[in-house]
Amino acid sequence: MDNITSQMLKELLKEGLIKLLLIFNAVVRCSYWPANFKSAQIILVLKPGKDPTDVTSYCPINLLSTISKTLEKLLSRQIYIDTDLNNWIPDHQFGFRKAHSTIQQRHRITHTVNTALEHKQYCTAAFLDVSQAFDKVWHPGLLYKIKQLLPLGYFPLLTSYLQDRTYVTKVNTAISSVHPIHSGVPQGSILGPMLYTIYTSDLPKSRHTVLSTFADDTAIVAVDQSPNMASQHLQHHLSSMGDWLRKWRIKVNQAKSMHVTFTNRSGQCPPIYIDQQQIPQGTSVKYLGMHLDSKLTWREHIINKRKQLDHKTRKLLWIIGRTLPLSLENKLLIYKTVLKPVWTYGIELWGCASKTNVTIIQCYQSKILRIITNAPWYVSN
Repeated sequence: MDNITSQMLKELLKEGLIKLLLIFNAVVRCSYWPANFKSAQIILVLKPGKDPTDVTSYCPINLLSTISKTLEKLLSRQIYIDTDLNNWIPDHQFGFRKAHSTIQQRHRITHTVNTALEHKQYCTAAFLDVSQAFDKVWHPGLLYKIKQLLPLGYFPLLTSYLQDRTYVTKVNTAISSVHPIHSGVPQGSILGPMLYTIYTSDLPKSRHTVLSTFADDTAIVAVDQSPNMASQHLQHHLSSMGDWLRKWRIKVNQAKSMHVTFTNRSGQCPPIYIDQQQIPQGTSVKYLGMHLDSKLTWREHIINKRKQLDHKTRKLLWIIGRTLPLSLENKLLIYKTVLKPVWTYGIELWGCASKTNVTIIQCYQSKILRIITNAPWYVSN
């Protein structure tokens, strides 16, 4: 909104950087976040293939002050230096952390499931869909936790950072009036993810279950020889989770959540509930970009990846097709940068699938490489 871009800051002379430094030091010293730094502009991006007359067809993008985000970056680094991360980043949270990825979090889940399958146990899991997690953070509750977990010097500064934030919405050249923000952490900000981690740092745990979170994606897994006991352990954890969610004003969308039983034995685990509503049961679930089926064969995941690959390939045929003059080197470069990452994602986990399932991807590779090299159909794969 202030028309100051990151490139402008990069091009600043030494005198300008010193002035900026004086402003940043004054903000920290006075524990006052300037109002201009707390104004956001929301632009709407139409989702591909959606109806432009439907408001739900747009993805809102939050544009913040570049100067404010620069200060947030410096402040977040200092917070990590001044605090013991073990005090406010739980072991089960892999989002917004260095050296932690979605693959590693999924590995925690699949390791638990595989162990249960090997021991012929019942593994029941609840995958929860948190509704508008970042937008619904309760400010008084967040400030209470900041005061408990961070050094006291940060409390007044972060209080000023959260309070009296405003936004306007821009559509083409039209701009709405200014509206206040009463809840949530600023999306697109540097401090937002860290503040959300602090807010959810005290999620209830249980010694009978495995809790996995990546940002707001939450999964709870329980294992037992008896399907009834497995569901009982999971239900007990969900009950305490429901109490925590009500206390801290976070909502779970039960309709979009999923309850899956992983086992090679017959039968299913009994249904489970959260807030007295049953979580829908299914035979597979998509968690952090990968499809987990009830027997962990990875077939559904591989088939979905093959469909995604076919869709992307059709869009690229105009440039990598058989008769097109683009060099072989450039065609391979497009394959490696656009298509290959689709099927290699998570290969550390699904690479152990049966030969029949892996052949689905192998056949695709043979097909696309014959197209790229303009090889006839009878050339050996």
